[in-house]
Amino acid sequence: MKKLLTILTILYFASVSCDKEPIEKPKNLIKEKQMIDMLVDMHIAEATYHRMLNDSLFKDKTSANFYYSILDKYQVPDSVFEKSFVFYASNPKNFERMYQDVMNKLSKMEQEYSGRKNELLEFENKEPKR
Repeated sequence: MKKLLTILTILYFASVSCDKEPIEKPKNLIKEKQMIDMLVDMHIAEATYHRMLNDSLFKDKTSANFYYSILDKYQVPDSVFEKSFVFYASNPKNFERMYQDVMNKLSKMEQEYSGRKNELLEFENKEPKR
């Protein structure tokens, strides 16, 4: 009987907690499309930072410098970004879909870059006609 009561209590709280949004929608919520674009830029910035760690120009920089440059680019205060990120992350299904869009954009950018890089190599390897 005690197990049944425990299971029913857990089911009750699970059903009640699913009825309302886990986190209240922020007043200045960043729109989904812009949030996706910002996340793409943040991933690029993170990769750039890690790639440039050994460069003397970046010795005194932290990854936060890169993040703040993105916030400046979009003219979004860090508090608004943080609240928007937490709000979107509180809805895992929607956030997963958003992150799939982020990954798709990054993959497309990588393919475009690889294509340009290959074209440049082909151009450089062509011998001039005489």
